[in-house]
Amino acid sequence: MLRVGLIGCGAIGSILAEAIDSGKAGDARLAAVFDASEKNVRTLLRRLKKRCAVAHSLGELLSADTDVIVEAASQEAVREYGEKVLQSGKDMVVLSVGALLDRKFLSRMLNAAEMGGARIHVPTGAVLAVDALKAASMGRIISVELTTIKPPRALGIKVARRTVVFDGAAEEAVKRFPQNINVAATLSLAGIGERRTRVRIIADPKAKRNIHEIKVKAVSGCFQARIENVPSPQNPKTSYIAALSAVRLLKDMSERLRIGT
Repeated sequence: MLRVGLIGCGAIGSILAEAIDSGKAGDARLAAVFDASEKNVRTLLRRLKKRCAVAHSLGELLSADTDVIVEAASQEAVREYGEKVLQSGKDMVVLSVGALLDRKFLSRMLNAAEMGGARIHVPTGAVLAVDALKAASMGRIISVELTTIKPPRALGIKVARRTVVFDGAAEEAVKRFPQNINVAATLSLAGIGERRTRVRIIADPKAKRNIHEIKVKAVSGCFQARIENVPSPQNPKTSYIAALSAVRLLKDMSERLRIGT
């Protein structure tokens, strides 16, 4: 059984917790939860069928009987807690992957993981083609382009017509839109890095879904992918499938057969 500790009981964390509670994550069991908001914790616990411990600090969460800690809070939470989690010897699943594009911070996280004998896991999230991109990186990748199209509300802005609100490197995109563009960070880590991965973000009032289009040119071949995601019911800034991706990762961690790179 995989015992899970959860940081963040908001929209995404709640979807993840309820999936674990219902058995969708295989042999994973929710052992403990931690959130700075007591209201979020109380709301989540009322929706769970199985009991779990409530931690009031990171220390209490790390002291709980857990194998892996899942961050479902924010980039700030990754920066504040990540190294301590890994140094404690517990694996960490990072959903706010944009935090890892800070090269100095990523280096500290990797050092902490080595010290603790732990691993950092990044779910595929709301984007396609990550497996193909990882495979292509074993050769030489020429270019990676991501175009993200979202309703203005999901980006926290107001525009009357289809508007390009960002066009540049993934490194800057995750700083400008930290809650919206984790997919750019995932592609950067899997491929040619945050400085060479180009990102365009478009706000479209006619868009009903969160759309991601990826174009990759590599020595091994060229490929394109497009996904139209349903926004999370609780948080339109992210896609429902992003939470399901984390559920699947936990399921894979507890299974004997794994599919994909």
